[in-house]
Amino acid sequence: MNKFVFSYPTKVYFGNESVAQALNIALADVGKTVMLAYGGGSIKKNGIYDIIKELLLNAGKNIVEFSGIMPNPTYAKVQEGAEIAKSNNVDFILAVGGGSVIDCCKIAAAQAKTDEDIWEMEFVKRQLPKSAIPIGAVVTVSGTGSEMNGGAVITNEKLNIKTGLFAGAPKFAVLDPAYTLSVPFKQVISGAFDTLSHCMETYFGKPQECFISDEINESVMRNTIRNIRVLLKNHEDMDARSELMWTSAMAENGILKIGKVTDFQAHQIEHQLGAYTNCNHGQGLAVIHPVLYRHIYSESISKFARFAKEVWKIKEENEKSAAEKGINALADFIKEIGLPTTLREMGITNKSCFESVAKSCNITAGCCKKLSSKEILQILEECFDNLAAA
Repeated sequence: MNKFVFSYPTKVYFGNESVAQALNIALADVGKTVMLAYGGGSIKKNGIYDIIKELLLNAGKNIVEFSGIMPNPTYAKVQEGAEIAKSNNVDFILAVGGGSVIDCCKIAAAQAKTDEDIWEMEFVKRQLPKSAIPIGAVVTVSGTGSEMNGGAVITNEKLNIKTGLFAGAPKFAVLDPAYTLSVPFKQVISGAFDTLSHCMETYFGKPQECFISDEINESVMRNTIRNIRVLLKNHEDMDARSELMWTSAMAENGILKIGKVTDFQAHQIEHQLGAYTNCNHGQGLAVIHPVLYRHIYSESISKFARFAKEVWKIKEENEKSAAEKGINALADFIKEIGLPTTLREMGITNKSCFESVAKSCNITAGCCKKLSSKEILQILEECFDNLAAA
């Protein structure tokens, strides 16, 4: 296990009707003006907006709205949110939605507190923001775990880059599994696979030897797989939704990453593909993971064999064979739960951007093998028609 320092800044309110409990407590300590941020307006249709607005008004808050946050938030949208916050002297930001809404608000909260450009600050000057408007999160779409940390994935359309920026983590997060009932079921499954992806990206990081963080991770992965299957049989099973909401949080609250150098190469490939296409995050990860793992597993056969045995319960003595069967089990599971297995299935029918994606993709060294841009291009080509499984 590597040396580490661990702290956890986000207070979690979990369970049915926990939003009232959270806001009644948390809002007592924030200023008068609250920016209510959300996406395309679904929270107005399902009643969540009215519940939260009433709680804010009852707490004596002035409400400023920031709406229309898109599934892959752009840097322009971040700047819009920051300007709204600055011009209205916002004291607190309440993000209501999934990872995209929360991510956008994190960076807008930091941008509102500085005259410097956050993108230039982080990628040119290599400096992180020193202050931000405090934010809270009410999660309606689980899977990203964005409510658990200070990271945010933002698309800079001018530069054709989709990547991570960093600011402050939410002061609190409300996780009410009932709120996920308002989300299209396909997106629920896509989000749940994102959770599994976070776990795998951490699990196959360094060191390759298994220790307590990895053993906890194996349990979270098994739980995620089991409850996705339960939810497929009964879309309204609240126990399964509760478990999946908490595994999403567990995958990104830092516990699984203690002592690890994480990988997240699949995420980096999907992020940059999303900078050039309208790639759904969870679906894109589902396509990429098996192809990526067939490229790299031979560099860490023992860890992939353990993954097969502990997560997929594959009984095979030969490690190479077990590793291969584990990757096949992952690919079969993706088919079983109805996620796409090729980029074509996702509606990405033109490969012309693949070379640009590969050349601009952030390459990580956390896994068993550091890829080259040429190998990333090959992976994208194979993902297009699932050639690796042919």
